[in-house]
Amino acid sequence: MDLHLWVAYLAAAVLIALSPGSGAVLSITHGSQHGVRGASAAIAGLEGGLLAILLVAGLGVGSLLVASERAFWAVKVAGACYLFYLGVQQWRSTGSLLPGTISSTAPDAQGGPAGGEARPSWGSRFLTGFLTNVTNPKGIVFMVAVLPQFIDPARPLALQLLILSVTTLSVDVVVMHGYALFGRALRQLLQSPRAACWQRRIFGGFFMVLGTGLLFVQRHRQG
Repeated sequence: MDLHLWVAYLAAAVLIALSPGSGAVLSITHGSQHGVRGASAAIAGLEGGLLAILLVAGLGVGSLLVASERAFWAVKVAGACYLFYLGVQQWRSTGSLLPGTISSTAPDAQGGPAGGEARPSWGSRFLTGFLTNVTNPKGIVFMVAVLPQFIDPARPLALQLLILSVTTLSVDVVVMHGYALFGRALRQLLQSPRAACWQRRIFGGFFMVLGTGLLFVQRHRQG
């Protein structure tokens, strides 16, 4: 891959990662609830889902998915329902975001909560991140439209996909941890139980809005 083409893709990857979306909201939410270290499990899941989308788009399977109205509709509805589910979970949650509310849990070295609700398992947080990205048809449509522009058909596909995937995931890991850090700082600013409750409801509302938005995503028209 030519250097100028990789630099152009790097710039695109940064803009994609910085753009607000379900991954950003999830990272902020987990950062506020579990600290930066605790958010890493969900972020790892996000990257697993992103890698799946990259492979699907790069291998051409994504074009088939986008071309199939039924398959695209199924992914769209599944993604919307999952975001709604996450939103309802946040909205109905009664645990505190504040550190030190329950002494049975050790404090996180990265600023995670010293108490509150019992932290979900690593696998559960990873799966939440994975499903958040892999059921996002907007990401599939975007990658199907953008990724082929950075692939040279005259060169080995596997090596190009490897370079593009490593670039995308590296950028996204840094940006999502930045969002998690923002979430941790936000929790520290909200020092009252009432503020913590409203924080959960606001993020729950964001997930529901994002889920609604997915229902309006259209297929990429071929040709």
